[in-house]
Amino acid sequence: MKAITGGQLAAEALIEKGVEYVFTISGGHITPIYQYLEGTSVTLFDTRHEQAAVFMAEAWGRMTRKPGIAMVTAGPGFTNALSGVANARLANSPLVLIAGCIGLESREKLDLQDMSQMPVISPMVKKAFACYNAERIPEFVDLAYRTSISGRPGPVYLELPVDILNAAANEEKIKRIHTDVDSRPVDLDKAGKIIEMIQEARSPIVIAGSGVWYADAPSELVRFIENTGIPVFTSSLGRGTISDTHPLCFESSLAIRPGAALVANMTADLVIFLGSRMGLFYIFGDIFSKDVRIIQVDIEQEEIGRNRSVELAVMSDIKPLLKECNRIIESKNLGDGLRQSFKTWVSTLKEAEIDGKKEAEVNWTSNNVPIHPMRLASEVNQFMSRDDDIVVADGGDTQIWMGMTRTICRPGHYLDSGLFGCLAVGIPYANTAKLLNPDKRVCLVIGDGSVGFNFMEFEISIRRKLPIVVVISNDLGWGMIRHSQELRLGHAIKEGTHIGKVEYHKLVEALGGKGMYVEKPEDIRPALEEAFSSGKTTCINVMTDPTTVSPGSVALANLGAYKA
Repeated sequence: MKAITGGQLAAEALIEKGVEYVFTISGGHITPIYQYLEGTSVTLFDTRHEQAAVFMAEAWGRMTRKPGIAMVTAGPGFTNALSGVANARLANSPLVLIAGCIGLESREKLDLQDMSQMPVISPMVKKAFACYNAERIPEFVDLAYRTSISGRPGPVYLELPVDILNAAANEEKIKRIHTDVDSRPVDLDKAGKIIEMIQEARSPIVIAGSGVWYADAPSELVRFIENTGIPVFTSSLGRGTISDTHPLCFESSLAIRPGAALVANMTADLVIFLGSRMGLFYIFGDIFSKDVRIIQVDIEQEEIGRNRSVELAVMSDIKPLLKECNRIIESKNLGDGLRQSFKTWVSTLKEAEIDGKKEAEVNWTSNNVPIHPMRLASEVNQFMSRDDDIVVADGGDTQIWMGMTRTICRPGHYLDSGLFGCLAVGIPYANTAKLLNPDKRVCLVIGDGSVGFNFMEFEISIRRKLPIVVVISNDLGWGMIRHSQELRLGHAIKEGTHIGKVEYHKLVEALGGKGMYVEKPEDIRPALEEAFSSGKTTCINVMTDPTTVSPGSVALANLGAYKA
């Protein structure tokens, strides 16, 4: 009987976990796993760059709430993957990165692609594991998988030396462990106190973040909001857990979003964070009144109280907590009284929303040439109007404009890089979205700087028959950096901020896709219609105004690093 190897055990462990796709680029150090995945239920999905493989796996994790699996070879394959891992860390995306490395017997011999990988990645992940025993590989795959999704999700690293993958394993010593862990701590005792604090408030808001999505609690959130009448704002993967079109939803919690967010954040007397973190997007907590009362519900204990004192700390999964809150409200018939007490506050925010959007309307409807990027964002938003349409945003200013504009009706249907602000996520994210949702329309809006990073992922989209539509906001360069330098220095430094006119659409045509070029705002919608009707991966190269300054550019100009 042929001896079983470490590589075979790794492949079998992934199959046992029900993994559907491994996003990867092949390499000698991981070939021992490849050979046993070939022809199995696991699809090896190859990309053109390891960074793109990790971004695809990260998007898989975000959209499915199951760990996305990426696999890379040693040395440069590993280092190419690091940006995606860092992005997953700040976004709390469930991800397992499996990397090969040089054999244990080759250490300190200057072997091919030799580097010490564990010390580099350990600070970037929830946990880093290395398996140096072939028989234990199934245990480590199981450990990495469940660690990435238990508690607060995040990236996990698993290192497998090539000689361990090639080594024969002793069947008697193999433990084929398969453990499903549903790690959802619950603190129902705090539900009553939450209701008491709501009853004492006059101008409360709820900020629903990624924790609502990962807890699978959209219906409980909607019920809670309708029971209490509290205005709700959403952030990160919480976007869409209650539709932006719901009468009590005031869309994104970001203050730069045209609408009521700024007024609400600054004047609320009670802020209820549900699975959302108090970082940069809330000026590290300083956007809220000094007298505000804060309730923070999070599955990660250490997260509660970051940057501001929290009056009520609740370490709990969102879903059962909201169920208990709803039970209390309904059993005590508190709903009518709560809704009535907040009617004036809701009306105040509706007025603020109208006023805030009125100021932005001039840009959303601008007929200027070159095209105002908010007009482009508005045209995409209006065209992608089915509630199951998926929109991805990537870039500096471009991501800001889309974040200020996109109406989100369903969770998991809008993706951007998040707090890490990592460029290049766009095409890999869009490819994953289409892979998961072949019958849905997927549109990526991306900056002309950002599109250059993983441009060859267009070829993957075309070869794999994933017809996404990519709209490039082409402002001839690195707009956010250019404008921040103009604001801070009085001029932009051409080197590093100017790209110039590049015919990206023709490059996509050369790869076998469809290319289109747009200079006038009235031509945007017809181009989108033609692109989606074609059934091809399409690049629409839209020339946008290089002089427009986004709130993100203003914020970047004020970063501490720029101060003398």
